This record gives sequence, C-alpha cells and structure tokens, in this order.
Amino acid sequence: MRHRTLALMSTGLLGLLLTGTLPAGVPSDTPAPAPTSQPPAGINALQEVTVQAPEPKYVAPTRRDRIGRIWAPVMIDGKGPFRLVLDTGANHSAITARTAELMGVTPSAQTYTRVTGFTGSAEVPTIHVAGMEVGDVLMGPADLPVLSDVFGGAQGVLGIEGLRNKRIYADFLHDNLIIARSHGERARASFVTVPLRPYHGLLVADCLVGSVHAKAIIDTGAQGTVGNLLLRDALMRHPPRNAHQTDIIGVSLDVQSGDYLPMPDIKFGENMTVKGVNVTFGDMYLFQHWGLTEEPALTLGMDLLGTFDVLIIDYARSEMQIQIRTIAGSTTH
Repeated sequence: MRHRTLALMSTGLLGLLLTGTLPAGVPSDTPAPAPTSQPPAGINALQEVTVQAPEPKYVAPTRRDRIGRIWAPVMIDGKGPFRLVLDTGANHSAITARTAELMGVTPSAQTYTRVTGFTGSAEVPTIHVAGMEVGDVLMGPADLPVLSDVFGGAQGVLGIEGLRNKRIYADFLHDNLIIARSHGERARASFVTVPLRPYHGLLVADCLVGSVHAKAIIDTGAQGTVGNLLLRDALMRHPPRNAHQTDIIGVSLDVQSGDYLPMPDIKFGENMTVKGVNVTFGDMYLFQHWGLTEEPALTLGMDLLGTFDVLIIDYARSEMQIQIRTIAGSTTH
C-alpha cells in the first residue's frame, strides 16, 4: 500500500548545511530534475501543509491528532520577532522568501548557497543580516539562505550555530521556551538524563532499538522519526509486504519514499524506554551525507520528542534532560 503523507516530514528543515557561496549567474528560475536543482521562482508546492490556529505560542506538544513543534521568537536586524522552528538538526538558520519580503530585503542576485536537507540539496539565494537575537542567544553577522515555504506556516528555521554552551528549556505543559546560557545545571530529581555526544555538529544519543544498538540524532526540526536501511534490516530480516509507503519532502523539495513501520521499544541508557513509536525507513540522502549508511541510525523527530512534559537540551553538559509525560507511552525504570 502506498500513500502520500505530506504532514510527516514536509515542514521540518533537516540537517541544513551551509556549504559555501556559489558564483553569480546560477539560474534562479529554471527548474532541473537533479537533486541539486534550484526550485522555480515562486514555487509553493506545500500549500496544503499549514499550522492550524489556535496554536501555542512557543511549544506545541505532540498529541494523537497532531505533531508538535518548538517555535522560537527571533529578532532579525531588530525586526520581528519572527516565528522560526527551533531545529537541532540544522547547523545553520534560514528564512522563507515571505519573511525576507516582510523585512524589506531582496535576496542577493549575485550569490547563492547550497543547502542540504533530508532528501536532497538545492542552490538558493541568500540575504545578509547583521544579527539575530532570541533569548540570550546573539548570532551574526550571517548570510541566511532564503527557502521556499517548507515550514508549515513558520517563517524560517533557527539552527544550532548560536547554541554552543546554551541550554534549551521547552515546557510542553505550560507553553514555555527558554534559550539561555548554560550554567551546568544538573537534572532535577523528576527528570531522566540522556547523555549526548557531538557528531558532525549535531547531538547524538546511543540507544537500543529492540535488541539493535543505534545512533539517534536529536532533531527537533523533524516532524517524524526516520531510520536508515541498516537499522530496518537489522530489526527485520523480511520487512512486511503491506508496509505503508510514505513520501518525505525535504528542504530542497525533493521527495524520497520510505516504509512506515511500528518499532519495538527504544531504550536510552538504563532509565528510559519509549514505547509505541512508528519509524519511516529509507535510503535517505542525508544519511548518505552524514556517513550513516554503515551502522544502524535514526533521527528522533517531534513525534517522539514532543511527547515529553519538559525537554531540556544542554549543549554545555552534552545531555538531554527529560520529564516524562505519564500518558505519552513512555516509561522509566
């Protein structure tokens, strides 16, 4: 069975990689079929993916009827605040063309940059900004890629370039988001701690999926959890024939398909086990880019991360601190 699930991953900017400036003259209005193509000017392929009101101001919890998000109010060159998706799977921030228009800035016609997303890469124009501000985080100057509206109503994405030594506190119960300098706070007694380690600028947890050891990338910009083919093959010698086929649309607007399957329990350390997670498996472009095709790996999206009461990501301590939601299907031991 095959179906198109735009809502699974289409609004997440995954693994945005700023890889350099391209010379002037790169065509901006001629589409090409290759994954590295520049999308046509004015393209809006994801109009049906919208944020439904009323929406929480800062953090939307994941429920059975929707996937939650983390929204950061960001000032850009003193304008805003703009509503950007907080994306721990992106190493650079970006905005939509509409946001650039609201700022009164025209993307440069002289330079382009290449961004890499979950399903492919694309060459996009940029704007230059003097600085960005959210909470205690000050970033800039920077050249921000300007992308098509793949954020489901958000005005862009806040990447991790300004989060070194910072602490993200997302309280899904009370619609509260705090991004501030880390003071090395240890987890409170009611929290579970998951150690993290850096990998290509991202944060990775070691986990056990069923009986299979895997790397888990913490990706708050992704709607759904995605696994590579090696993890799928390690879990099931013969994938079920009736697996649902799901299309994943990334920042480049390229589409890749995967098998949407229920997973065994995912265990982090000795203290936390997450139950009832469905994972989309596929030979995704970004796994190849990250060099994660030779060992089991997955990205943890907001379908999982948004089920906690409180999610703390402390970059200085290299750890995730989690307060479990009692109805989320997650248990601690």
